[in-house]
Amino acid sequence: MPRDDKSEVSRRDSSDIIGYEEFLTELKTRISSAQLRAAVAVNKELVLLYWQIGRDILNRQHQQGWGAKVITRLAADLQKAFPEMKGFSVRNLKYMRAFAEAYPDEQLVQEVLALISWYHNLALLEKLKSPEERLWYVQQTIQHGWSRNVLVHQIESKLYHRQGKATTNFNRTLPQPQSELAQQLLKDPYTFDFLNLGEDFLERDLERALINHIRDFLIELGVGFAFVGSQYHLEVGGEDFYIDLLFYHLRLRCYIVIDLKIEEFKPEYSGKMNFYVSAVDDLLKHPDDQPTIGMILCKSKNKVIAEYSLRDMHKPIGVSVYQLKDTLPEALQGNLPTIEQLEAELQIVSIIE
Repeated sequence: MPRDDKSEVSRRDSSDIIGYEEFLTELKTRISSAQLRAAVAVNKELVLLYWQIGRDILNRQHQQGWGAKVITRLAADLQKAFPEMKGFSVRNLKYMRAFAEAYPDEQLVQEVLALISWYHNLALLEKLKSPEERLWYVQQTIQHGWSRNVLVHQIESKLYHRQGKATTNFNRTLPQPQSELAQQLLKDPYTFDFLNLGEDFLERDLERALINHIRDFLIELGVGFAFVGSQYHLEVGGEDFYIDLLFYHLRLRCYIVIDLKIEEFKPEYSGKMNFYVSAVDDLLKHPDDQPTIGMILCKSKNKVIAEYSLRDMHKPIGVSVYQLKDTLPEALQGNLPTIEQLEAELQIVSIIE
């Protein structure tokens, strides 16, 4: 193969310049950051423009008695004036009006809603009625970089109503703000709609299925969970013990022990988990780590019994239930995206769709 003399000379010349490579790396980082800021700025301007158009349509309809047909005429005129822009369809103008009607506060639009794409905002507008719930999903989208498809999945799986609902003793066993953060990270119930198990499955079957679908499982657990192992071996007092699932949470900076049960929660499960958490604290926990957390995942639970079982435990333990696909409402089952779609969406955080 012939040598590229020019490339060879260029590489040799650049290596002869002291600090060149560091300078080039710095420039690349700066340019990438500028591109990102520009994309964010364009998105913010677009969302604000759409809100302003919607507000002006609303005002004229209220003040001057314009009818609904004016939107059709306006769409045609705007499309003629700006043929290169695709956002002036009749349908999108109606969305702009609905957007402005749902959010009358321009400051909220500028400072919060404009941080996510127009298509994110449309998903929230179409699928949710509660302003508080919408804003919660906006904050989660900004914090975790959800794409629109992931956002839709979280809405349809009712994450707002599940997040932070696990029965725990964190307020008594963890310091603030660790206890509040840990509480908010646990859900109840967890939805394992990606599993296809028969009616008479065993705990080991459930564990294997979750491991075989570990990416799906991690998506449902939430951001920050890192998988350590299944049937994780611990030797205590010369005897062998095995943890069903062991994770490390990157934000909490602690191990999380998960014990799977295919039946209703029983008080003795908390004692076993207390043992596991103590063992992990002694054998695995680094001095800089936060206290290990235990999570018992059951098919069902009596909340009062769970609360009594955790009341006098000295280790942080939570109890949640899980739902398999067959236990989800039929309407929800048909609307959930495939895991392939979720994985693809999680690869890239889309700022403007």
